[in-house]
Amino acid sequence: LVVLAVLLAICYFTMSISYSNGEIRQRNLTLAQQETCKAFFDKMWKILQQKAQVADEYKSAFKDIYPGLIAGRYSNDKGGSQMLMKWVTEANPNFDISLYKELSGAIEAERTGFFYEQKKLISMQNEHKNMIQTFPGTWFLTGRQMVEIAVITSDVTASTYESKQENNVSLFSK
Repeated sequence: LVVLAVLLAICYFTMSISYSNGEIRQRNLTLAQQETCKAFFDKMWKILQQKAQVADEYKSAFKDIYPGLIAGRYSNDKGGSQMLMKWVTEANPNFDISLYKELSGAIEAERTGFFYEQKKLISMQNEHKNMIQTFPGTWFLTGRQMVEIAVITSDVTASTYESKQENNVSLFSK
């Protein structure tokens, strides 16, 4: 009987250590993922802001340069007789929208990447909750606190979930 009690005590002690170590590892993994999400969010916004600045600078430079380019071409035509013919036959500078296409692609890619990092974080928190709240973990992890995480959303999302309605579906409302 004493041998059985000693074996049960050893088994309980071993399982307690195993569950405790597993909970600590999961907590640390979840907190590390939270830091990854912060770093990803910072990287995402820096990329998007700087790409937008480049596109805006290009737009401003083009707006400043274009009138001078056109005016310089036709300043020697005093009578205006050849101006229309030159306009039709010459290749005039075109505003290149590829920077805006690239910016649009970057927005989608970066936001999708951030979504997946947040999704991993939520999954890790869920795994930690399950570890603490389910049997037999509840025996060994009593008193352990849930890992708190920050899930980044928008005011629109918060108000939609609060009202349980999505009424403003116009993308370009001003």
